[in-house]
Amino acid sequence: MSVAGTHHPVVVVGGGQAGLSMSYWLRQRGINHLVIEANRIGHEWRTRRWNSFCLVTPNWQCRLPGFPYEGPDPDGFMLRDEIVRYLEDYAASFDPPIISGVRATRLRRDPRGVFELVTTAGQLTADQVVVATGPYHMPSVPRMAERLPDGVLQLHSSEYRDPALLPPGAVLVVGTGQSGCQIAEDLHLAGREVHLAVGGAPRVARFYRGRDCVAWLDDMGHYAKGIDEFADADAVRVRANHYVTGRDGGRDIDLRAFARDGMRLYGRLIGIANTRLSFANDLAANLDHADAVADGIKDAIDAHIQRQGITAPQEARYTPVWRPERDHPRTLDLGEAGITSVVWSTGFTRDHRWIEVPAFDGRGYPMHRRGATSCPGLYFLGLPWQHSWGSGRFEAVGRDAEFLAGHIDASRRLADVCGVLTGAPADLNVALPVG
Repeated sequence: MSVAGTHHPVVVVGGGQAGLSMSYWLRQRGINHLVIEANRIGHEWRTRRWNSFCLVTPNWQCRLPGFPYEGPDPDGFMLRDEIVRYLEDYAASFDPPIISGVRATRLRRDPRGVFELVTTAGQLTADQVVVATGPYHMPSVPRMAERLPDGVLQLHSSEYRDPALLPPGAVLVVGTGQSGCQIAEDLHLAGREVHLAVGGAPRVARFYRGRDCVAWLDDMGHYAKGIDEFADADAVRVRANHYVTGRDGGRDIDLRAFARDGMRLYGRLIGIANTRLSFANDLAANLDHADAVADGIKDAIDAHIQRQGITAPQEARYTPVWRPERDHPRTLDLGEAGITSVVWSTGFTRDHRWIEVPAFDGRGYPMHRRGATSCPGLYFLGLPWQHSWGSGRFEAVGRDAEFLAGHIDASRRLADVCGVLTGAPADLNVALPVG
């Protein structure tokens, strides 16, 4: 479908959970808009998740606006295909004005303040634009990967699907964020020999004192806490997520238990020389740090229980089941270990090169407050910690979308008033204070 030559009050770029939430609230306010989606609804969940993937937050936290989870297992964790169906059903519930298969390739702003959006289906214009494409655009793999021998299969975590699809032999997983830990577990449970390079990501217990830790933290207001309430907001935005899993009803991911049961753990990968890999001497420190964070969360829950006078069962604290020896190996030869595959669980980078609007800082991060940028009329939605922990998730992306819809509506009304009073065009962009 061609969109060439059309003009819209608002264009939303991206039709995932963020873009759909934005469309819902724009429709609630009667604001005409268009959503363009490069692929189809649920594409990222379909194509960048492995076969056994599931949410790490309980289903009851799926709170897309006007469509909270109402299925039979609120304390469970939706599998990949169930997540896709949830998004498809959400879109069907209010029929957003979405065009699929249209990719935005260039965004600029003309001297009048009108946005010009070049797409694969033609060029269109808009008074206001919401970029709802999320932060995970390009797989990030370190340059040292180029030094691995040609005979070793290399995959980014977004390409990993199933243990059976990897060639026979041992597997090295690099990185212990949520994806790395869950992929290592997936391979381990399938009986594959796994080597794991452990980074500094923290962990959290799945359950504590009779409840999912997420439920305790939700009661404590943790997920509603705004980024401006933190003294180190910039550091908070780039923190690694705590590793845990919703697999088989939910459980801890205990790397020490994996090691006890045969998984080979190392510190951070720091060097590759053909088949020879070297690791930092930080394995023990990284494991201790992850445990300390998990204990700190338990301390906060204990304090909440005491303050509120809640009756909750007592629970003994975690005792490490494995510790690395002082002479724990810091090198690994791929050939000697029989490693035939490497899975890089090393995250993603943003790609906003198509946006030719001065709304970014020196690091390429959008300059915004609650999604409203320094460029009037340009907004972002679905960024991690855009306003709170849940900003990029099903839990709170709808709240951020509601806020931006109000901002967009106020800007539109003010522009109309200014046009009437001055004779200027009604699509005048006006910068508003952001609260």
